[in-house]
Amino acid sequence: MSYAFTGGQVIAEAASDLAPLLAISLILNGVQPVLSGVAVGCGWQAFVAYANVGCYYVVGIPLGIVLGFYFNLEAKGIWLGMLGGTAMQTIILLWVTFRTDWEKEVEQAKSRLNMWQNNSKKPLFND
Repeated sequence: MSYAFTGGQVIAEAASDLAPLLAISLILNGVQPVLSGVAVGCGWQAFVAYANVGCYYVVGIPLGIVLGFYFNLEAKGIWLGMLGGTAMQTIILLWVTFRTDWEKEVEQAKSRLNMWQNNSKKPLFND
């Protein structure tokens, strides 16, 4: 497939070597944003932000640096590190999503809607 974009043997082999990582990235980056959206929709923005920072900046980047430069995996190592951070965040968000009491979340959403509905009858400005 890489020969459609380049005639160079070295570039084509490098692209072929990275193709499995691209496939894994596409899968994880299709699932992880949905899980983040679910968590943010439940009002857990702070939790998602902490998980994001922890997974990418505490795990993903250092792991990528170690794999890429210390173990001489170069671009593949850096990409593997970031995939590790993404996979970790996906697992955390999956765990939280499956452990959530969705009946309780529905009741909380109903109470918030009722609060806003009751407040909407009050005038916005006092005369």
